[in-house]
Amino acid sequence: MKTKYLLIAALVFPVMPMAAQETYQDTKLIGNELNGTARYVGMGGAMEGLGADLSTMSTNPAGIGLFRSNQISLSAGLVAQTGESTNISGNGINAKIKGDKVNASFDQIGFVWVNRTGYKSFLNLGFNYHKSRNFDQILTTTGALQNASQNKLSAIKYSMVGKGAWNGVDANYEKILTKEGAGGKKYMDYYDATAYAFGQYQKGYIGEYDFTVSGNIKDRWYLGLTFGLHDVNYRSNSYYTENLAEVPGSPVQPKTSEAWEDLKITGTGFDVKAGVIFRPVEESPFRIGLYVNTPVFYDLSMKGYSDVTMTDEQGHIDQGNSATYDYKVYTPWKFGFGLGHTVGSYLALGATYEYSDYSTIDNRINDGGYYDAWYGSYYEESSSDGNMNAHTKATLKGVHTLKLGLEYKPIQPLSLRLGYNFVSAVFKEDGFRDGSIVSPGTAYATSTDYTNWKSTNRFTLGIGYQIKKFSIDLAYQYSQTDGEFFPFMSYYAQNASESNVVKKSDVSFKRNQLLLTFGYRF
Repeated sequence: MKTKYLLIAALVFPVMPMAAQETYQDTKLIGNELNGTARYVGMGGAMEGLGADLSTMSTNPAGIGLFRSNQISLSAGLVAQTGESTNISGNGINAKIKGDKVNASFDQIGFVWVNRTGYKSFLNLGFNYHKSRNFDQILTTTGALQNASQNKLSAIKYSMVGKGAWNGVDANYEKILTKEGAGGKKYMDYYDATAYAFGQYQKGYIGEYDFTVSGNIKDRWYLGLTFGLHDVNYRSNSYYTENLAEVPGSPVQPKTSEAWEDLKITGTGFDVKAGVIFRPVEESPFRIGLYVNTPVFYDLSMKGYSDVTMTDEQGHIDQGNSATYDYKVYTPWKFGFGLGHTVGSYLALGATYEYSDYSTIDNRINDGGYYDAWYGSYYEESSSDGNMNAHTKATLKGVHTLKLGLEYKPIQPLSLRLGYNFVSAVFKEDGFRDGSIVSPGTAYATSTDYTNWKSTNRFTLGIGYQIKKFSIDLAYQYSQTDGEFFPFMSYYAQNASESNVVKKSDVSFKRNQLLLTFGYRF
């Protein structure tokens, strides 16, 4: 007979503390958003060929070589999410999560120091901080379930123990999770559900600190090199609940299961960016930009806490777990190509194309380290997580980014800007968060949900005005990314009732940004 103690155990197992990185978590650290100065954002970020903007330090540092006067700028604004609610309602489930739909954001501060080294030669130095990722996001959705439930994964996972597919089960839980059948064979039970609801509030940011040196040759070739530091501060709070199906003939009927996850990822990374801008025709302002960015070498620390509550007619039982883990992630290389052209002093046109192969993300496991007594330094060694990297390769793909922008000056002090930014889908259409991978990243995962986000479209507008040496710029950005949400992976069995198949839930992430930049040239 199934008891309420076995009910709680059935869902405790799939939300054991996470021990390492995995593909879907990695993508949150990789893609850069369109952010920086208001001029850069207003032109859709299409300035890798035009140059002369502080934000190009993080893509094509050769753009800093086009500055002919010192500049300081500061940017901040508001970010608002639309089309989403903190109330979760549907399929007989009602719940609420905490989250702010509107947030203030400090987005950029930097300067360029111009140093003349010859009649037409300059060697410019620059520093720029900008928020490359803003994690603020609310995601809520509901769906119906039939012959399916998150806790069925527990039973499948348990059946793989002893076959080398998992790192093992905590001995303290084994007596609760399993029961003995005919012939003394142990197995784990499960329950079907009729509906689910999910809510998540993400917050935090990745701050990027760029140090750049850039110069020119004969006022036709501009070269640049940037060393970047990345500061990761990610926090996620998630809530998942299911209405459990009745069990015929059972004296104690299950009602609901609820799971909470609190995840925090912090750490640092570094990369190097190199670029060139050149004018193929000396008499023409038309220019071409080429650049390459190395992987960001992240050293990260994760703290996870999970809690599960199971409720039946006699009450509820609560079980929580926590864990910490240090690991590394190396992001893909990035390659870019930009075009820029000006017409007199009243029109500037820009276009940029970028490519980065997300399937080459390198998930790495720390293997310990050694102490060098001679130099008094500690060196930490790591190795690639081959199984997780294989899943990443099968799930993610090459990402194409297109940026288009223009700036028009009806009168000399006034600038009007328009931009468009497109980023292709990161995930393959058949990608899924595979809970059967033999990897520390899945053996003790704190959650089972995943979203296959599709392409991103961004539309921007901007206006700027210059008064002597001072400038003020305002930009508006609207971005939208649609996706397909799944509360857990599906699997099939010969007996249809033993399969665990869940349908997708269509979701959308819509964001509005208002950005203001103050600048001073001297």
